[in-house]
Amino acid sequence: MHFGRGVWKAGVGGVLALAAAQGASGQTALPQIVVTAPSPIQPSDQPAYGSAAAGTQTLPPIVAGSFAPTALVLSPDIQRSTGATLGDVLLTLPGTTGSTFAPGASRPIIRGLNNARVRVQENGIGAMDVSTISEDHAVSIDPLATERLEIIRGPATLRWGPQAIGGVVAASNARIPDPTTPFGVHGFMKGALSSVDQGREGAVGVSGRASNFAIHADYFRRASGDYAIPGGRQANTAVDAQGVSVGAGHFFSDGFVGVAVSHYGSLYGVPGTAAAAARTRIDLNQTKLMSRGELVTGGFVDTIRFWLGATDYRHDERALDGGFDTVAATFRNREVEGRTELQFAPVSTGLGPLSTALGIQAGRQRLGTSGEAGSLLAPSETTRAAAYLFNELALSPTLRLQAAGRIDAVGVSGAAALFPRDLLPDGNPPAEEARRRNFAPAAASFGVLKDLPADLVASATVSYSQRAPEAQELFSKGPHEASGTFEIGNPDLGKESATSFEIGLRRPRGDLRFEATAFHTRYRGFIYKRLTGNSCGEDFESCVAGFGEALKQIAFDQKDATFTGAELAAQVDLMQLAGGTLAVEGQYDFVRARFADATHVPRIPPHRVGGGLSWRDGRWLVRVHLLHAFAQNDVAAEETATPGYDLLSAAVSYTHRFKTAEGASELTLGIAGTNLLDDDVRNHVSFKKDEVLLPGRSVRVFASWTF
Repeated sequence: MHFGRGVWKAGVGGVLALAAAQGASGQTALPQIVVTAPSPIQPSDQPAYGSAAAGTQTLPPIVAGSFAPTALVLSPDIQRSTGATLGDVLLTLPGTTGSTFAPGASRPIIRGLNNARVRVQENGIGAMDVSTISEDHAVSIDPLATERLEIIRGPATLRWGPQAIGGVVAASNARIPDPTTPFGVHGFMKGALSSVDQGREGAVGVSGRASNFAIHADYFRRASGDYAIPGGRQANTAVDAQGVSVGAGHFFSDGFVGVAVSHYGSLYGVPGTAAAAARTRIDLNQTKLMSRGELVTGGFVDTIRFWLGATDYRHDERALDGGFDTVAATFRNREVEGRTELQFAPVSTGLGPLSTALGIQAGRQRLGTSGEAGSLLAPSETTRAAAYLFNELALSPTLRLQAAGRIDAVGVSGAAALFPRDLLPDGNPPAEEARRRNFAPAAASFGVLKDLPADLVASATVSYSQRAPEAQELFSKGPHEASGTFEIGNPDLGKESATSFEIGLRRPRGDLRFEATAFHTRYRGFIYKRLTGNSCGEDFESCVAGFGEALKQIAFDQKDATFTGAELAAQVDLMQLAGGTLAVEGQYDFVRARFADATHVPRIPPHRVGGGLSWRDGRWLVRVHLLHAFAQNDVAAEETATPGYDLLSAAVSYTHRFKTAEGASELTLGIAGTNLLDDDVRNHVSFKKDEVLLPGRSVRVFASWTF
């Protein structure tokens, strides 16, 4: 997908023209609207490690009032990251990593869980792409369009449904104007250059508010070539992506309503021996409508909120065939989802005030396929409807209880293929039949949150959740060249159930700040991709035992499994030095995942430990950090071990604040280095980790201006 320089200039010019028009319209004061959290249970926005505006962020902030581990990644840290995807931005945070399948396609992984178990959303609305179907498919939310990332793990994910059983990656931006939009014209410009891939990127956005209306517009583009690795370059890793959005909001004395329309496009290569030889690329385009609003009634139902999204998505998987560029496969997704929440006024009880939020959620996805994708997965349709309830009881100012429940109704329709038991040809082509599966997954959670002396906060939660299988898990039946796999679904899969126990201790303020969490989850009927030991060509009749063919055969299967893990992030302010604060930081995380038969769950991240030093004052941030990933030798059948690596990074940034008649503005300049040891980095969770290295040594120069 190429829009060209003319569109780049026209997009930026259009954004600036919108800003000028809005600024000329004048200002009229309105009654202030207090925007409360979507539910009493949603984590707060309190940063713990310095001012985001000043660029002094060094570790993800700790959220003190949350029942679940929650990390915030704010704009300065997003800009310092060299990644072009959300998965790359979150790659080194405790408890999270990325699939790193391609520079343009790296989906976040939380506690070893990926795809259909991790929900990625923008302003409360799902990404609505096809990234859950396969690791080579991109998430349609770009870091350049993201002002803040919130990573939510544990029982709090219940409100977003079974697709969030592993966690939620919530991206936020100003695309839907809300009452926090300031009067007048405000905006940003940012850009960066990176050495490892000759990358360049830029973004511009403006918001304008006058009277009881506001508008927002933004545009971004990134382009990079094949990235460097120790001793050469990783072929077919170029990325060209851009996006544009326009939104408007209307405010009134008791609430607001906002809407935005955005378009995202990306053309990126898929690395790997066969994919690079065929120049396999994915050409993606998505148009998305987003809307949300709030009404404060002040009655028994105190606040009503809604979120609504719809998308028209398509991507073509292109490759060379006989020297000609052809479209091998096409995926289309038309999807709509909506959620409404009623927050009730607190009720006094004999035990303390009780806060309650009731929500309903519904959605419909129509997935269309053609070409090779039609052989992989026939067109399918998924419908969802749900109701959920959150309750929070404050027994005292320092002790709170939380209880929540949810029930879903899920229907999945598609074409199932019936394969021989050994998944090898028996002389007859697999028979196909239309199937519809209906599921009613349920979930419940209970939590305790206790404030302790010395600014400590302790939490304990227990939850039970179920997930219905997705269309690709039920109905996959053919080759997928971009991922190098031949995928076979199981139309008889049952619901996946998880019982989780989690404890946490955190200290969000003071000279010593930390968050420590341990969890244990028992899955009944865990759905996973199993390498069968077979390989295939373009059709099932070509499948053979062993790896004689180009595509690895994988089959969706179910087994009981147990996941146990922990995450720790800490920072200690050592002393005042040269007018700033010298601090030391550390982190550790691990996931141990085994099936009931004591074999290992495939593609689980290794143990990681890291630490570093930082110095910060009101303007400067200097940081050096080393992350060591241990070798991953706990491997599943047909899976290979992965050596460890050391990832050394450093960053220096300076922020200058200006005071003008129109208000304050900030200019930030910085330089960041990643993989400064130029180590061979292989990500164990990637299907292609044996043939694809992650980027080598990189230096990134960046700048941003907010006004």
